[in-house]
Amino acid sequence: MDGDAAMLTKPAFRKVDWLARDIAVERRDDGTVVLKSRIPLQAYETHIPAYLAKWAAQAPERIWLAQRGGPDRRWRKVSYGEAKRTVDALTQGLLNLGIADGRPVAILSGNSIEHALMTQAAMQARLPAAPVSPAYSLMSQDHLKLKYLFNLIKPAVVMVQDGPSFEKALRAIDLAGITVVHVLRPCEGIKSVAFAELAATKVTADVGNSIAKITPETVGKLLFTSGSTGMPKAVINTQQMMCANAAMMMQVRPREANGPIPTVLDWMPWNHTMGGNAAFNPVLVDGGTLYIDDGRPMPGQLEETIRNLREVSPTYYANVPAGYAALAAAMEKDEALCESFFKNLSIMAYGGARLPDDLYDRMQALAVKTTGERIVFYTGWGSTETAPTSTGTYWDTERVGLIGLPFPGVELKMVPCGSKYELRLRGVNVTPGYFGQPDLTAKMFDEEGFYCIGDAGVFVDPTDPLQGIIFAGRVVEDFKLTTGTFVHVGSLRTDAIAAATPVVHDALVAGQDREFIGLLCWPNLHACRQLVGNADASYEDVIRHPAVIACLEKGLQAHNASTTGSSMRIARAMLMVEPPSIDGNELTDKGYINQRAGLERRAELVEKLYAEQPCGEVIVLC
Repeated sequence: MDGDAAMLTKPAFRKVDWLARDIAVERRDDGTVVLKSRIPLQAYETHIPAYLAKWAAQAPERIWLAQRGGPDRRWRKVSYGEAKRTVDALTQGLLNLGIADGRPVAILSGNSIEHALMTQAAMQARLPAAPVSPAYSLMSQDHLKLKYLFNLIKPAVVMVQDGPSFEKALRAIDLAGITVVHVLRPCEGIKSVAFAELAATKVTADVGNSIAKITPETVGKLLFTSGSTGMPKAVINTQQMMCANAAMMMQVRPREANGPIPTVLDWMPWNHTMGGNAAFNPVLVDGGTLYIDDGRPMPGQLEETIRNLREVSPTYYANVPAGYAALAAAMEKDEALCESFFKNLSIMAYGGARLPDDLYDRMQALAVKTTGERIVFYTGWGSTETAPTSTGTYWDTERVGLIGLPFPGVELKMVPCGSKYELRLRGVNVTPGYFGQPDLTAKMFDEEGFYCIGDAGVFVDPTDPLQGIIFAGRVVEDFKLTTGTFVHVGSLRTDAIAAATPVVHDALVAGQDREFIGLLCWPNLHACRQLVGNADASYEDVIRHPAVIACLEKGLQAHNASTTGSSMRIARAMLMVEPPSIDGNELTDKGYINQRAGLERRAELVEKLYAEQPCGEVIVLC
């Protein structure tokens, strides 16, 4: 059976009214290619809080936010009308503090209804919301990053969900001139204002006057991203950036007017641009309902997500590949969960890593079994500096690993770099720079004003750009073996992880100035526990278990058999116990592993990998 005939035998995708791929392609004499949609970007509001006002007026009883809480873990729900009233009161409370020169409101804790309301209030008061990774407060031992960024942005307000939980972090920073706000409990010995007290402030005309002064250039958020120094950079997110990017994401997949109310269940952290902008803002813009998922695709936390999906039928769902792997395993044993998950679902989105082909097939098999239709897997690409998504796979594609094509309003410049292209971006969703760091801002852009993001890509088909672009890793990650062979780390890493599914969550690719390629692997603990049949197995247990080692070896041997040449062949591998370190700068803002920092930090393991007589922990493949 040929390929076209095979396609005809597959069930159709559930219908999505994608925007047309009408892309102008400019090819320059030096090999540079510039892609741009010919379709103009649709109109959008001046600022994000305008959408809260819109839906509070048009659908005041509709639920905007929901989150489980209390001893019985019931859903607490907040309507658009209620949210607008609370946000206005919080705005007044912030204005009453007399904060000068737009000093930020820092939020140290994770996703919560109060976090969302305070963010909108800060924006209405024209104070940048600055959500900080809870890991900087709760996981860090030295709080160096937290202290660094507080010195950088000098916030006027700091909000924590629970004072005692953040006591060490609060005591590590200089709170002089800072108003601390707590939601649940105050921290003993640290003066703070209760969130409820601030939310009870009587609203005056000052709130409306403040909102009226918001411009497209007003700074709405400061989002933090790690740089080569390992210290956070504060990326300026203007109101225009965020509104334009939400409009782009919605324009490429228009909603049906008579369809179900957009409903999202999401866990991605709001201190990260994917959770805080790409997931959060479109729900608000669309007048949808966001269920805050306190679960995670991790052992011991997945059960919360499963429980939520039994009750919430999303219209759009996003997760990382490890999350989909865990969800697929649960749904393969639970028809009722499948029914709830696929009932209203139009799109599944993934990010953070390439989706393995076998996982794609498993999820589609479940969709077809449940609904008779396949569900499109969608992904996009961008960064904190682009608010974040600048490209997307806005068509019915079966291919995983793509980053798609530019959105309306975005120009993508592809500069030749060896066998691939360095990717650069220009558009209304690109940041004007880094807060308080003009020297770094000056280095961000090329001579034409394109943001140099540092990522690489290649065309699926160089003769037909409309087939899309494949992500090819970071430009600075690639290296040469002693044989002179050039290794493309990005594509090798994603291929190796996919081949070693489900036991590998992520990996470091070693081999610079060595004779062969080695792989340091982080195990997928949930999948490994299922494989060994022990729900309580530790990292130490699973990395030594014969079934896990055999699965890893079999997958990587199959990968090697499918490749030609030393640039893609993995000679040795080893499983690691310690997860990526926050303090060690091993994770980028996109959730991508910082290869250089990881290899430097784990130099001892690299030496074990390349020892002349490798120890028993090292899997020798070839």
